Amino acid sequence: SSRGAASASAADQPRVYQVWRGSNEFLLQGRFIFGPDVRSLFLTIFLILAPVLVFCIFVARHLINDFPNNWGISVVVVVVVFTVYDLTLLLLTSGRDPGIVPRNTHPPEPEPSDLHNDTGNGQTPQQLRLPRTKDVYVNGVVVKVKYCDTCMLYRPPRCSHCSICNNCVERFDHHCPWVGQCIGLRNYRFFYMFVFSTTLLCLYVFGFCWVYIIKIRDAEDSSIWKAMLKTPASMVLIIYCFICVWFVGGLSVFHFYLISTNQTTYENFRYRYDRRANPHNRGVVNNFLETFCTAVPASKNNFRARVPVEQSLQQSRAPTRGFMSPNMGKPVGDLELGRKPVSWDEPRSGADIRDLEVGMGGMLDEKEGRIAHASPDLSREALPSDLMEGRAGMHSRRSSWGHRSGTSESMDSIAVQMGTEATWGSISSGHGTTSGTH
Repeated sequence: SSRGAASASAADQPRVYQVWRGSNEFLLQGRFIFGPDVRSLFLTIFLILAPVLVFCIFVARHLINDFPNNWGISVVVVVVVFTVYDLTLLLLTSGRDPGIVPRNTHPPEPEPSDLHNDTGNGQTPQQLRLPRTKDVYVNGVVVKVKYCDTCMLYRPPRCSHCSICNNCVERFDHHCPWVGQCIGLRNYRFFYMFVFSTTLLCLYVFGFCWVYIIKIRDAEDSSIWKAMLKTPASMVLIIYCFICVWFVGGLSVFHFYLISTNQTTYENFRYRYDRRANPHNRGVVNNFLETFCTAVPASKNNFRARVPVEQSLQQSRAPTRGFMSPNMGKPVGDLELGRKPVSWDEPRSGADIRDLEVGMGGMLDEKEGRIAHASPDLSREALPSDLMEGRAGMHSRRSSWGHRSGTSESMDSIAVQMGTEATWGSISSGHGTTSGTH
């Protein structure tokens, strides 16, 4: 029966994607993960499918009989297969985990060196703050990693927090609005293959539109301009593909340079490795092998798994163990990505305050027990009415505990109530030391 109850309670637990704290959108019960701007993906699909359909109907269909040995059919087959391949790469780029680092339920423990340095400054263990950055070695080069206040972890090297998806992503390159997803460790190769195949598709349509125009000119023995007027669809596709090639083609060349030097877009704009040594550069050949010929790392998140009961309790209570974030109590933001400043650990502030209220209630119950033990005649009815109203009103003040920045007035009111009850305790029991402690 206990096993059945445990299995039933586990089945009632929500799945990870249902309680995900990022801004992602999930599809097919967590099998696909997209960014919050997933609607732009439909625009991208339309910009690919619409010109291909126009090409097949108004251009490729007329070229089927213009090549010997039925080679004209291959013009249609190639463009259809290439389009399906391109859309598959788009789905692999936008619908998978880009390399999200799971969040911590509480800040990490400070290292002994941090404790020694901070205690030397006259701080008590309850006042210690985690350092904002840490030094790690990458191929013998010291690299600074930053602490993420949202995810409560030190970001791995080449990791950054995306302000749009609200996740820390490994080997963060950029957030692409055209695919509606972050580009990171697990989908960068598919992103580059998508951009490059889109460039080839544009060149393919662009070239065969000119082939069709030239065939019209040769068949009617007219000028090129008159032949272009005979097929306005070809002219529209030529202009459209010419504009797109400058965009996707330029992007392909830029990322070809980034891959050859083992950089990310974020690092290229932020750090400028041309001014200092790049610890990740392993040579042109090895850089390409690392990008395209290595296994895609497994996702660190199982979005379809059930949330364990222990993890739910840990997230609701989230003990900080006496240590604080580098920016605890201060508005913090990712200045690198322009994220809106938010209060440190804002989602957990309500849970922490509820724990504080429970602890304060326990202290008051203990005090009332001491009063009753010292003087049996002094019952709860004999206590002043304003004190009893203060006890009852403690749980009605939760609205004033919504943010850490607005707790000073509530703390003052509780301090007054505690002082009043401490006075009654000293009168009834005569233990001045106990009253002074509270």
